[in-house]
Amino acid sequence: MRIRIVDAFADRPFTGNPAGVVLLDSAGFPATDWCQAVAAEVNLSETAFAHPLPPGGDADWALRWLTPATEVDMCGHATLATAHVLHTTGRATGALRFATRSGILGATTHQEGSLTLDFPTSSLTAVQPPEGLAAALGTSPVAVHDTAEHIGDLLVEVADERTVHALAPDFAALAACSRRGVIATAAAEDASRGYDFVSRGFFPQVGIDEDPVTGSAHTALAPYWSARLGRTELTGLQGSARTGRVHTSLRGDRTLLTGRAVTVIDGELLTA
Repeated sequence: MRIRIVDAFADRPFTGNPAGVVLLDSAGFPATDWCQAVAAEVNLSETAFAHPLPPGGDADWALRWLTPATEVDMCGHATLATAHVLHTTGRATGALRFATRSGILGATTHQEGSLTLDFPTSSLTAVQPPEGLAAALGTSPVAVHDTAEHIGDLLVEVADERTVHALAPDFAALAACSRRGVIATAAAEDASRGYDFVSRGFFPQVGIDEDPVTGSAHTALAPYWSARLGRTELTGLQGSARTGRVHTSLRGDRTLLTGRAVTVIDGELLTA
């Protein structure tokens, strides 16, 4: 069984967010315990498992995502990585539809090599900062919003871009502040650099202290910054050590996320 490591939301190796991708030939998924063991062995923020579905249905492939510690309801970068592998290996052509815990998600590959994901837009509800959030982040929030059930994050605006880059959270304390994670964000200091907002994503609840580039978080970042900046087409920079850019297009209850991907490892999984 083949397993690939793909850098998603990246245009060159060793940047963006690496994801494991396992394409299955079976009509169903292996036991969850086995999938979890593989994800723990790969030890990336997510490993995707996909198997083909019969023709004529609502979706072409069934897709699951597991962190080293648990299964998650939505993952953008591992979906982008899966679509990239399907197209570059000839397993699929044209637009793709994935059946997931978050419903049907779309992926389209463009001629120049970029890929666009079609995800549900997250709703945002203004909330008071949870007790201990400021101390855990190391800065006082400007505004805090809760997101929809698909991602379950807190979206936290902080003072400015420099504050986002300087964050050094107390991850143990931060794990108690949200259902899945905390997305810290601010407007870009200088839009001439090619991005409109910056973010970082912290997910100690699911075993990931900091995620390099979080596609799903941009389903909340897109409506938040589109409302603030008055534009539906934006580019976000996720300011992790690896960095990555996500182009967002807000389409009402759907958000389009566009980026590139690069396969960096193509190997054999010996214990199927």
